[in-house]
Amino acid sequence: MNIIQQLRNEEGVVAHAYQDTLGFWTIGVGRLIDERKGGLLYPDEIDYLLANDVKRKTDGLNDALPWFHLLDERRQAVLIGMAFQMGVKGLLAFTTTLSHVRVGRYAEAAVAMLESTWAKQTPERAKRLSKQMETGEWQ
Repeated sequence: MNIIQQLRNEEGVVAHAYQDTLGFWTIGVGRLIDERKGGLLYPDEIDYLLANDVKRKTDGLNDALPWFHLLDERRQAVLIGMAFQMGVKGLLAFTTTLSHVRVGRYAEAAVAMLESTWAKQTPERAKRLSKQMETGEWQ
């Protein structure tokens, strides 16, 4: 036994946010994140989580779209950003957009992006990402 094992046994391991016995939001192994009680995530922890999320989305897109790795970094970022927001499965429903991207018709892909329900739900984000898809420049 060591402190890590002991804390895991005492606190339990929970893979989602939950309210502890006093009603404060907690994650993982008793990690308080509820700001009402002084809980938080530190910047390095946020960066670690984000890097893991980006890697998982990138891996998922590489698996689902054999041509994904051929895109430039900025256009990959558009698809990663969309997958980050709605999941890889959600992005894969953008069949028209993806068919245009696959063959390098980026202006047409941008138009298709803007004609989606996603664009109606998050219009400013959709405008930025569609412009990045069309121009290949960071927005």
